[in-house]
Amino acid sequence: MSRSTDPSRPSQDVTRGEKRQLALASATLGPWRPAAAVGAIGGGVSLAVSAVGGDFGFGVVAGACSVALMLFFLVGGAGAVTGRGPRSDRRIRRWAAEHPWRVALVPGGMLLVTDLVMRQVLTSEGFFGSLWDGLWRGALVAGVVGVVGSVAASRRAG
Repeated sequence: MSRSTDPSRPSQDVTRGEKRQLALASATLGPWRPAAAVGAIGGGVSLAVSAVGGDFGFGVVAGACSVALMLFFLVGGAGAVTGRGPRSDRRIRRWAAEHPWRVALVPGGMLLVTDLVMRQVLTSEGFFGSLWDGLWRGALVAGVVGVVGSVAASRRAG
């Protein structure tokens, strides 16, 4: 591993760009296949509940997709900060455990982008309404993933 991406270096020597790369690399180590299954099940249940209630349309589909995306990024991000994904680089996992809030920003940001695009494609909702929906959902995912990572780190340390 090159010096620029070595997570074992002290954090004061790591540049801002390297921190972003490490956070992204850490987030990719999450359990994304199980997260996709959980997201698909949650989105399907949301769609079924809405359909049973008599509602159907692109807005309902967008709501179900939003639930699916939120669960996907929540489970994958939480697995990334707790080390529950596929095993690969222990150094990156250790960095993720030490910096759960930096890693939590990745799934939160990805949810923001994908939810915004999905709502713009499937609904007639305005851009700023879609942006607001994506922002609060992304903040919720980042907050939950960050708390899960912080709690897991404190349990490992104590």
